[in-house]
Amino acid sequence: MKIINVFDNSEGGLEVHTDLRGVIADVFFSAQINHVAIIRSEPFAERGNHFHKNSTQSILITKGSLEYWYKDSRDNSPPKMILTKVGDLITSAPFEIHALRILGEGNEFIAFTEGQRGGADYESDTFRVESIFGNV
Repeated sequence: MKIINVFDNSEGGLEVHTDLRGVIADVFFSAQINHVAIIRSEPFAERGNHFHKNSTQSILITKGSLEYWYKDSRDNSPPKMILTKVGDLITSAPFEIHALRILGEGNEFIAFTEGQRGGADYESDTFRVESIFGNV
């Protein structure tokens, strides 16, 4: 799991341009994106509990927040959790189980996939697992 905030250019690599009109923040640069989806979730919804063998998936939080649970599907380590906020871009590499618990205000994010994900391929590289939600 990798996380950056697109509005904070201290991470390096991406650009943030600010003037009197507002902000333009890079989300990706030179990335091969094959699918983009906007996902809205009701308060307290749970999503995910799956991994992808060939695809890398990133989500950009645009409204609300969520608990982002993750762990490597190839080992028995316990899951970890981070709390996200607007502007966070969270990337899951292949074989990383990811599960999302939406908080009380609801949530919206944009999902970007490098690899199979859209249309008829939406589930072709998705491998469901039992819930990884736990206590941290």
